[in-house]
Amino acid sequence: MSSKLITKKEAPEVLDLLLEAYPEAGCALHYDTVFHLLEAVMLSAQTTDVSVNKISPELFSRYPGPEDMAGASQADVEDIIRSIGLYKNKAKNLIAMSRTLVKDFDGEVPGDLDSLMKLPGVGRKTANVVLAEGFGEQRIAVDTHVFRVSNRLGLADEKDVLSTEKRLMRVLPEDRWTQAHHLLIFHGRRCCKARKPECSSCPVLEHCRHPQA
Repeated sequence: MSSKLITKKEAPEVLDLLLEAYPEAGCALHYDTVFHLLEAVMLSAQTTDVSVNKISPELFSRYPGPEDMAGASQADVEDIIRSIGLYKNKAKNLIAMSRTLVKDFDGEVPGDLDSLMKLPGVGRKTANVVLAEGFGEQRIAVDTHVFRVSNRLGLADEKDVLSTEKRLMRVLPEDRWTQAHHLLIFHGRRCCKARKPECSSCPVLEHCRHPQA
């Protein structure tokens, strides 16, 4: 591992600076149950949280629980979520996931990583978000923003998502993993953007190992 990476001792200061810049950082998805959280996270892949929040109230009211979604018509679900990306595949996964919950988990969202990842359409990132937000565990879910920002900033130097997650778990304080996930997402959306990072206004520029400008 490169000696130029941000150290375990330095990492809390980076988080403190990001927290000062983004005190409102947190889960932007709207939900009222762990099941609805799981659905919202599944729907958020390759689309914005804002877009998901626009369609989720109707989805949640029409199909309040796993049993309801398990018996849904795919065409009806597609019609509700049509405005977001990959809606056909997402509708299929929502129904399949719900059927698996009813069949194998008594209609309850499981609270462990392995069980969550057995659900159709649920990958490691989605499972980590559900565990963090729905069950209060300290988790780092690595999406495109977290992957880009952490590797650009120097918290990691990895080629894939899983290696990045493991590196972040080693360098960041465990009691701040979930917070770090949100802070890195907010920083990625608002400042450390993919194509043109706004380095001149970056709150952690002094710590950045790969400034773009």
